[in-house]
Amino acid sequence: MTASGKTFTAACVQMRSTCDVAENIAAASALISEAASLGADFIATPEMTSLLVSKPAELFEKIRDEGNDEALSALRALAAERSVWLLIGSLPIRLPGGKAANRAFLISPEGKITARYDKIHMFDVDLAGGESYRESRNYEPGREASVASLPWGRLGLSICYDIRFPHLFRTLAQAGADFLTVPAAFTRQTGEAHWHTLLKARAIETGCFVIAPAQGGKHECGRETYGHSLIIAPWGEVIAEAAHDEPGVILAEVDPARIAEARGRVPSLGHDRDFGLPDMAETRRVL
Repeated sequence: MTASGKTFTAACVQMRSTCDVAENIAAASALISEAASLGADFIATPEMTSLLVSKPAELFEKIRDEGNDEALSALRALAAERSVWLLIGSLPIRLPGGKAANRAFLISPEGKITARYDKIHMFDVDLAGGESYRESRNYEPGREASVASLPWGRLGLSICYDIRFPHLFRTLAQAGADFLTVPAAFTRQTGEAHWHTLLKARAIETGCFVIAPAQGGKHECGRETYGHSLIIAPWGEVIAEAAHDEPGVILAEVDPARIAEARGRVPSLGHDRDFGLPDMAETRRVL
């Protein structure tokens, strides 16, 4: 399937998720409804829409398997009520083996799950100032990329830290993706340094629209996230941005014709070549 040429309105929901699932469902539902009322056809929420906690015991006390997740059930019903395409950026979903999945869901205007994606790359880092994250302690990494059909073209799914792995996005584009979603809960520190640059680069490299809804502000659990949800055109222009870290909605008109235009100007997706890595010991000896 290729981009249809039909324009549509995309929206990012920016949140400040708490430790209370019911509270987060209510907040997400209000912002999704606001976006729908403003004319959005496709709405995306951030990573950890339903729950953002720092303690593993609290995480596993509050999460459920997919069939019993109350946020998934409520947001599916809301997508059907509002007749919109909804990308739930991610929910923490209990898995049978004792860990969780950081899972995104694409929901149709009929409320059906049409695609799932489990975050592949785990955020295991130590940042300056004492911030430390070990996502792999609690979450099972995904093993498969995901490209799904929308009425306007094909959607490639990712989550947050995935943005630092450009080969994933190139693979999605070469598999037919026209639009890329990057729901995130970027830390303020890494967001200030890299958020805009990385998202613009992925748009330019792939000739895709990038839709990146974010968490923002100081969370109940003590974590601070960057906000600045973005929608970026295939040539790298920011066409909508949340200029702060407060919860809210941003919207932009997405014209799929711009995808072919950008790829026609720089057709790099068709220029990949196979190459091998030289023997580095031999290379050093020669030099």
